[in-house]
Amino acid sequence: MIQARLPPKGRDLRLDIFRGIANWAIFLDHVPNNVVNWVTTRNYGFSDAADLFVFISGYTAAFVYAKMMIDRGFVVGATRLFKRVWQLYVAHVLLFVIYIAAIGWVAYRYSDPQIIHEFNIAGLVENPIETISQGLILRFKPLNLDVLPLYIVLMGFFPPVLWLMLRWPDLTMIASLVLYFAARHFGWNLSAYPYGTWYFNPFCWQLLFVFGAWFALGGARESKFLIRSRWLIILGVGYLIFSLVMTMAGRFPQFGALMPDWLVHTFNPNDKTNLAPYRFLHFVVIAFLATRFVRKDWPGLEWKIFDPLVKCGQQSLQVFCVGVFLSFVAHFLLMMSYGSIIAQIGVSLGGIGILTAVAYYGDWSKRQDKPSRAQPPATQNPKAAGA
Repeated sequence: MIQARLPPKGRDLRLDIFRGIANWAIFLDHVPNNVVNWVTTRNYGFSDAADLFVFISGYTAAFVYAKMMIDRGFVVGATRLFKRVWQLYVAHVLLFVIYIAAIGWVAYRYSDPQIIHEFNIAGLVENPIETISQGLILRFKPLNLDVLPLYIVLMGFFPPVLWLMLRWPDLTMIASLVLYFAARHFGWNLSAYPYGTWYFNPFCWQLLFVFGAWFALGGARESKFLIRSRWLIILGVGYLIFSLVMTMAGRFPQFGALMPDWLVHTFNPNDKTNLAPYRFLHFVVIAFLATRFVRKDWPGLEWKIFDPLVKCGQQSLQVFCVGVFLSFVAHFLLMMSYGSIIAQIGVSLGGIGILTAVAYYGDWSKRQDKPSRAQPPATQNPKAAGA
């Protein structure tokens, strides 16, 4: 028996806008030594754009495939999900090949072998066949190519999770929490090549993905009493301020020296790999506050100023892939220009402009694939036809 509550029909522009913000922020955060990435949320709290991206991915997956699984059965819903997984995998392989080819060309063209080590593709020189093979099974990942494999794995295991979520949403959410704490306690993670483990531990990051699905399938309604609570504002804002202080303490040692060492070291470095509990709580607070103050029917969501973000959110996959590649291009350009402030601003704004152009082109291209509304043929005159 279905217990989950499906979200109302119609596109939620909040998801598109926030996913667009996440794509822009991921691009900016991947460009090192860039003053512009100080505008992103990672500098002011425990969570960042990656958390937002994974949460919205879980929310959207539940929103899109839940009704299909209810109406047409588990098999049809699962096959549609696996079709999406295949699309993600193909995008990853294409990005993987172009990315390492671009890095290799730059290293060869400018005689800079250090860049190969910086972007974690040195194994390709020593053992190319094995390294590429490991890349195809998601074990080998160059620098900044960690999010998409995580997304592929989470989507690949989502069909049975969605089936359970539709019937026992709260129990499924609790099971996700149990897996999260068990993975942190026992050190579960997937192995990486040639050594180490995944940068985004899927056993831990599944919590954000499942939380997004739970939020879409009734969790937001169940949490309404908390979202509308006055205590959420008081305690939530207090926690966000505390998160800001701890993050700044980690970024500015002189400021951190004003506080107890044990307190600063508890939150620094931020445990991103295993999604630290304080990090997850930080994102939950933001999600609840955003749900309270940015309503789905808020007219401001349709302001023209948000159109670029909406388009980047709607065309998320290609924007994300292009953004990862552009982050390398921007890094290279900053190296060539000695990283001046003007160059940092230029490559950042230029990259966002290209991402927006890609999104608008993707939207236009999709509309061209749809059949146009042809005018009904005029009634033919029998005499003109020679009748």
